[in-house]
Amino acid sequence: MNGYNLYKRVQIEERAMEIANYIIENKATVRQTAKEFGVSKSTVHKDITERLEHINPSLAAETRKVLDVNKSERHWRGGLATRAKYLNKA
Repeated sequence: MNGYNLYKRVQIEERAMEIANYIIENKATVRQTAKEFGVSKSTVHKDITERLEHINPSLAAETRKVLDVNKSERHWRGGLATRAKYLNKA
């Protein structure tokens, strides 16, 4: 592996760790995290579900718990957003 590829790999691993810590500390959603780090939702999701499993399995499990809670609440958040949208129009 040449120096550039190793450097890039280390960058990606560090980003995955930072993203996981951010999600845990802030109970953040994938969308909020993507906006904070300036990456796509797909990148956040891949960092957490695939890359982090190989880097730090215990951190991945802890992050997964937060994401599972967010997923179970998403229908409520969508309803509140729709309600707020129509209340603001009135």
